[in-house]
Amino acid sequence: MLAVMAQVLVRNLDDQVVDALKQRAASRGTSLQTEVRQILEQAAQAALVDHVEVAARIRRRLSEKGIRFRDSGAMLAEDRLR
Repeated sequence: MLAVMAQVLVRNLDDQVVDALKQRAASRGTSLQTEVRQILEQAAQAALVDHVEVAARIRRRLSEKGIRFRDSGAMLAEDRLR
């Protein structure tokens, strides 16, 4: 079975932005499509990593104050048994 990949259409990009992306792609020896895909993947990954790190810092700070939270997975499992 083939995986279906999402597609994104970006409208109204300034010509200078497109030209800059084309130059960037050419300097890396890739296509514009590949360059834009890599930029989007990196941005999405960076956003995910940032949120994970923020959550870890919050948990550490709360833990230092003695505040503990139960595992939400365990709480959901308990609730489903009711």
